[in-house]
Amino acid sequence: MEGPIDFVITWVDGQDEAWQRERAKYQSNAREDHSECSYRDWGLLPYWFRGVETFAPWVRKVHFVTWGHLPPWLNTECPKLHIVRHEDYIPKEFLPVFNSNVLEIYLHRIPGLSDRFVYFNDDVYLLQPMKPDRFFRNGKSVDMLAFQPVVANPASPVMPYLLLNNMSVLCKYFHKRENVVRQPGSYYHVGYPPLYFFYNLLELVFPLYSGLYTVHGPSPFCKETFREVWEKETEWLTSMSKNRFRDKSDLTQYLFREWQKLSGNFQPRNIKRDLSYYDLGDDQNQLLQAIRMQKSSILCVNDAESVQDEERTRQELQEAFQQILSKRSSFER
Repeated sequence: MEGPIDFVITWVDGQDEAWQRERAKYQSNAREDHSECSYRDWGLLPYWFRGVETFAPWVRKVHFVTWGHLPPWLNTECPKLHIVRHEDYIPKEFLPVFNSNVLEIYLHRIPGLSDRFVYFNDDVYLLQPMKPDRFFRNGKSVDMLAFQPVVANPASPVMPYLLLNNMSVLCKYFHKRENVVRQPGSYYHVGYPPLYFFYNLLELVFPLYSGLYTVHGPSPFCKETFREVWEKETEWLTSMSKNRFRDKSDLTQYLFREWQKLSGNFQPRNIKRDLSYYDLGDDQNQLLQAIRMQKSSILCVNDAESVQDEERTRQELQEAFQQILSKRSSFER
């Protein structure tokens, strides 16, 4: 047994008028890198908690990070639930903050957080039984190390800057070719997708890191990783903490995840194998079928601007999840 493992999830109620007013006070002076669909509520959060209780009952505690609002159905007396408001772990000089990157770089400061924890966005759900060794093994995070160049993306113009910022930090402390020689089994692990063996060979032509592939799913972290990176990059991390909204100068949670991997503080595994990723759209039969049939252990449901009929989409998603997770969890009233 790995010892206690906690889950952390960040959540915002985009319909909360008090939150909207506070955001509007600061938004006039900053360009926010978020579309309104980032704050849409599909009514699926109860199924996130049901999935955790049903498929990962070994989780010690769920830390629910919120601006201050809470879903009316949430059982605040649940012994496995820890409600974390921004002021509980973010230095007060940086509040209020609407920048998810800032919320994430301080996760290690959450009071009572276990030394090993898994961070979830609220669009990632568990659909099958999970064991602790899916996330940690021998005290190390379970992950995958693969090269992938950072490319310009007109659909998400700020993200390439953030990924390059992460790589700028990593290149200061890790030499690419030396790192491959030091831990070849981490780059060429049997079980990785064959395509990533090819990427890792091809990318060795370039002496510097041009980017790393990170699966969009649950992120397993060790608190000591955050402490180590903060010790070395205090100036940058403190500076970006002043960005109330996402900014091109930000670093992201993936910096800490990649740091673990380049440090050799992880166990290699093909974590794509049990994860499915879908963009929401008006024709989402494949997504609904994946939920009903529980085709993968972990499912990411990414919101998208292409959704036109929100009410129908919301109803179909809730009905699909209800078919597999109909029993209320102890996290619900």
